[in-house]
Amino acid sequence: MKIVGTPRRRVDGRAKVTGQTKFADDVVLPRMLHCKLLRASVPHARLVRIDASRATAHPGVHLVLTGNDFPIPYGILPVSQDEHALARDKVRFVGDPVAAVIARDEQTAFDALDLIDVEYEPLTTFADPEDSLANPTPRIHEYGDTGNVHKLVSLQFGDVEQALADADRVFEDIFFYQGNTHLPIEQHAAVAAKDPDGKLVLWSSTQTPHYVHRALAKTLEMPAAHIRVIATPNGGGFGGKSDPFNHEMVVAKAALLLDRPVKICLTREEVFYCHRGRHPVLMQFTTGMKKDGTIAGMHVKTLLDGGAYGSYGVASTFYTGALQTVTYHVPAYHFQGCRVFTNKPPCGPKRGHGTPQSRFGQEIQLDKIAEALTQDPAELRLRIVERPETLTANYLRVGTIGLSECIRRVTRAADWANTFRKLPHGRGVGLACSSYLSGAGLAIYWNDMPHSGVQLKLDRSGGVTAFCGATEIGQGSDDVLVACVAEVLGIDPLDIRPITGDTDLTPVDLGSYSSRVTLMMGNAAIQAAERARDLLADAVSRKLGVPRERLVFADRRVFDTEDPGKGVTFSDAVCLAEAAFGTIGTTGSYTPPKSAARFKGGGVGPSPTYSYSAAIVEVDVDPDSGWIHVPRVWIAHDIGRSINPVLVRGQVEGSVYMALGEALMEEQIFRRLPPRLSDALVHKFPSMLEYKSPTTLDMPEVFTELIENPDPRGPFGAKEVGQGPLLPVMPAIANAVYDAVGVRIDEVPITPEKILKALDAKAAGKAPRYGPSHFPDIPWPEPVRVAPPWEGGDGKAQDVGRQKEEGRSTAAKAVIRS
Repeated sequence: MKIVGTPRRRVDGRAKVTGQTKFADDVVLPRMLHCKLLRASVPHARLVRIDASRATAHPGVHLVLTGNDFPIPYGILPVSQDEHALARDKVRFVGDPVAAVIARDEQTAFDALDLIDVEYEPLTTFADPEDSLANPTPRIHEYGDTGNVHKLVSLQFGDVEQALADADRVFEDIFFYQGNTHLPIEQHAAVAAKDPDGKLVLWSSTQTPHYVHRALAKTLEMPAAHIRVIATPNGGGFGGKSDPFNHEMVVAKAALLLDRPVKICLTREEVFYCHRGRHPVLMQFTTGMKKDGTIAGMHVKTLLDGGAYGSYGVASTFYTGALQTVTYHVPAYHFQGCRVFTNKPPCGPKRGHGTPQSRFGQEIQLDKIAEALTQDPAELRLRIVERPETLTANYLRVGTIGLSECIRRVTRAADWANTFRKLPHGRGVGLACSSYLSGAGLAIYWNDMPHSGVQLKLDRSGGVTAFCGATEIGQGSDDVLVACVAEVLGIDPLDIRPITGDTDLTPVDLGSYSSRVTLMMGNAAIQAAERARDLLADAVSRKLGVPRERLVFADRRVFDTEDPGKGVTFSDAVCLAEAAFGTIGTTGSYTPPKSAARFKGGGVGPSPTYSYSAAIVEVDVDPDSGWIHVPRVWIAHDIGRSINPVLVRGQVEGSVYMALGEALMEEQIFRRLPPRLSDALVHKFPSMLEYKSPTTLDMPEVFTELIENPDPRGPFGAKEVGQGPLLPVMPAIANAVYDAVGVRIDEVPITPEKILKALDAKAAGKAPRYGPSHFPDIPWPEPVRVAPPWEGGDGKAQDVGRQKEEGRSTAAKAVIRS
């Protein structure tokens, strides 16, 4: 680190306005500086030397930072604190930040990057999971379960081997889900500055201000109370802004050192390097079926390409196997998951976090099973839908389930009975279903504190200010906050001012991820509003001489139900309450119920309740070119209750749009440069010009059915809608392609080239499919065995000695495959 020049500081709270930036009414800060990051040009190497002397001497440069300035690591999960703001010992992918330049303007900072000399000592590059499995050294990280394996999971609920042996038919299929990125229109950006008291303020396009706040306090070794994080309204996030990021740490450090505001805006290419998008996942599904179409047992294996860092990867691994049992009844279940490190940008949570991949495999396999058993795919699913108000084999507590009604409504709307297997060659329809969390049941850092808090301030004018740490990322969370408070207090939403996403002003909310905000923030808001309503009701009851239970809050009034003319305005009610009790302010909070799962690994998957979706997609496939067109999508979503139907439909249709991209064109893939150009592993398409996503012209007609069956666990009965409707669309497209031209595409994206190859294979008498055929051998650990509830289990793992004995006995059993 070297600071060039002397930072300009306030003197007596005042400074010249010329060339400076106004911070508050009586304070002026120096002109904003700009930051750019130098990123690694090699995928895996030791950092031998960084010489920034030429950059430091460049006119207009104020500061150059390197990894030596950031000795403390950070990460989103407590088990994966493996990132530094700038690389210290080695780089792990092309794009890993190694130095930062802070200069008078962005162009000067950009020019100075070329003046930094970096010497690398190349290390072996691991390009795919099988590379990482086969080569435990050199290790990308010095932690993880073994070699370059980040996480190994093996969970078994019931005797799966016996269930498969007893099944009438056993189906085994392998699928692959290619990785892709979030592609929000807004790129990542952040501004850091000192406030008049010398405390740090960071404005950032983040989904998780609370966790960025924690990471800053750790990385900068500052008291958390001296740091303020403000989440600016996001221009889209989709999970890609859920981690704390390098650039946020860097500009914060620079602002503290220079006493100047420092800004960074990432380019689109840099957003591809930040990534945290969908994991590429290879999957093997082994499912035993009874003749009546019910599931006897299921064994799921997943292999995740995690990229260079941990991110949410441990949770992602569990999520690839957690929710299979929530959708359909699976009496015996074995899940094995493996996440490996590779020298590519780190993967993390993208809309649906870890579940779209395995949902894709399960729903296509169910389609194959239905055909083999000569059953209608819709009828098969109706037969195996999980029961409401029950515990699954892996101890997930299911509440209300609207999936059966989703299936019935969507098949009726799409005229399924008259179209499935009955359309002309080249046209087809496909069905798939899904389930998703309405918020994760456990916090990232386990504790007994609430997951969301809301504070209300009631003003004598009748206005209400609602404070909450939730982040508005375009999903409408501010609207939900306002609506919940307005409904309880009987006032207009315009009477309420939401203040959100500010760690100084608002109570903690854990962030906008896992479809948690409506349920958790909504319940907290209702509790705060009900407490305020009780105070007002007490005061009005005394004034009017009317029992509290007869008072109604509506139309900005508080009045007697038996004599509506007898009442006061809402503003008068506030004044009466303030006179009686003092300033009126209330709080509300929400903590999810305790999970029934008490085994290691049971923390991923529990949710207060689950949403359900069913989708039918119609496709036109040209057998000569393989070109796919999607003219119509019918989708039904179990919402519980719609707090704002317009926003709900917008989320459903947005999910359909994103799903089309993942199903048909989006893929985050990499290529090797020629040896003369370093042989580096680089992005193939780090640009929106080449990374293809749907346009408005590609968007089909969408028919949305909202299934409203209020769930008592949600605010006014509401469930999530931000992520669940994405999940069934990709497998429904694959199933529709099979209906149209008779070939299976067992991976995404489903491209014309793959369809043509499958058609060629079919014409040659080979298996009419395109997809993976091999799942590698993985050194799985001894499974954690948990007896399901119907076998007398209590959610705890069985005794280790008993597990080993059972393992020896079951190893001798033959698994029937067909």
